Amino acid sequence: MQRLRTPAWIARHVAMVVLVVGFLGLGWWQVTRAAGGNALSFGYAIEWPVFAGFVVFVWWREVRQALRAAPGPSAEDAPPATAGDEPVAPTLAVRRPVRVARVPSTPTEGADDGELAAYNRYLSWLNANPGARPGDYPG
Repeated sequence: MQRLRTPAWIARHVAMVVLVVGFLGLGWWQVTRAAGGNALSFGYAIEWPVFAGFVVFVWWREVRQALRAAPGPSAEDAPPATAGDEPVAPTLAVRRPVRVARVPSTPTEGADDGELAAYNRYLSWLNANPGARPGDYPG
C-alpha cells in the first residue's frame, strides 16, 4: 500500500476525486435544467455520471496494476549476479538480424518481354551500385 502514497499517486487520487465530484455536479446541474423544461438536458444528465464512472474505472484499473507490480529494485540498481566467485553478465534478449537471400526469382509468364528484361537489368545495376543515381545508369 505504500506504493499508492507517493506524490504521483496522491495527485492521481486527488484528480480522480475532483473529476468524479465535478462530473456528478454537472450531472445534477443537467437534471435541474431538464426539470425546468430543457428536454436536451435529459441526455446530458445521463452522460455526466457515465463520465464519472469511467474515471473511477480507469483509476481502479491503475490501482490494481500498481499493486500487482512486483516491488523491488530496478535492473540498474541490482547487484551483478554471481556464479560461484565469478560475476555473470546479465543476459539480454537480443534477436539476431534476419538474413535475406538476394537471389533472383525464377522467371514467370512474360519473362520474354524485352522491356521487362531491360528493367530487371536496370534494377540489378542499381543493386550492384548502391551509391549510384538513376542518371548514372549506362544503359
